[in-house]
Amino acid sequence: MGSILLVVFIIIVIVVLIVGLPMIFIVQQQSIAVLERFGKFYRTAEAGLHLRAPLGIDRIAQRVPLRIQQSSIEIETKTKDNVFVQLSLAVQFQVNPQKVVEAYYKLSAPLAQIQSYVEDAIRSSLPKYTLDESFEKKDDIARDVFDTVSSEMTEYGYLIIKTLITTIEPAHEVKDSMNAINAAQRQRQAAQELANADKIKVVTAAEAEAEKDRLHGVGIAEQRKAIVDGLSESFNELKSSGLSEKDIMSILLTEQYLDAVNTFAKAGNHAIFLPASASGADEIRTQILSALAANRGK
Repeated sequence: MGSILLVVFIIIVIVVLIVGLPMIFIVQQQSIAVLERFGKFYRTAEAGLHLRAPLGIDRIAQRVPLRIQQSSIEIETKTKDNVFVQLSLAVQFQVNPQKVVEAYYKLSAPLAQIQSYVEDAIRSSLPKYTLDESFEKKDDIARDVFDTVSSEMTEYGYLIIKTLITTIEPAHEVKDSMNAINAAQRQRQAAQELANADKIKVVTAAEAEAEKDRLHGVGIAEQRKAIVDGLSESFNELKSSGLSEKDIMSILLTEQYLDAVNTFAKAGNHAIFLPASASGADEIRTQILSALAANRGK
C-alpha cells in the first residue's frame, strides 16, 4: 500500500513539473509582456514574477521594451534655393507604458513608420529655408520635425523624446563653391582692411604735417610779437630819456643792423655788408676794399 502511494505521489510531482512550470514566467525590468488567451489580447504583465494558464491557453505574444531607443535616418531633400542636401537625423523614442497594446498591435514595423513621418516632416520644413539658413536654423527644423512626428506617433503608443539633426551635407560641388565664395569674401575684407590702414596712415601723416605747420606759424607769430614788444619797450625807455623819435629810430635800426650782421657772421656766411649810407660806385668800391683788407688782417 505504501509503495502504491509513493508511485502516485511521484506521478503527481511529475505532472506538476510538466504542466506547472510553464505556468510561471518572469518579465524583466524596463519591459512589459503582452499576453494573449486563445489568440486574443488578454492582459499585460509588468516586471516581476507572473502566472499564466497552461497548455497553450495563455501565451506571451511579445515582450515590449520600455527603454529609450534611437534610430538614425538619412534623408536627401532640397532647400529653398534648390540645393540638394543629405541630412542625418537621430530620433529618440520609447513605447508609452500606458499604451503598450496600441504600440504592439497597431504597428507592425514601428521604425519604418517613424522614418516615414520624419522624412515627410523634413521635406515639408527644410524647403522653407535657404542653404545658409538651414545651418543657422537647424534647431528650428529639428523642432518642427519633433512636433509633427510626436503628434502622429502618440496615436500609436510611441513617445518621441527628441529629434536631432546631426549633419547637413550639400553636394561636393556646392561645398567647393561655398568655400570659394568664403575665401573671396575674406580676401576682399583683408584688402579693404589694408586699404583702410593705409588711409589712416596717410591721413595721420597729413594731420601731423598740418599741425607742425600750424605750430611753426604760431611760433613765428609769437617770435615777431616778442620782437615788436621788445622794440616798443625799448622805444618807450629811450623816449623817456628825452631823445627825439628820429634819434630813437636811428638807434633801434642800428641795433637791428648789428644784430643781423652778428647772426649772419655766426652762421659762417662769407659776405660783405655795406652801410645804408653808401652811394655811388666809388664809395661802394672803397667799402668793399676796406672790408676785404679787414678780413685779410684777421
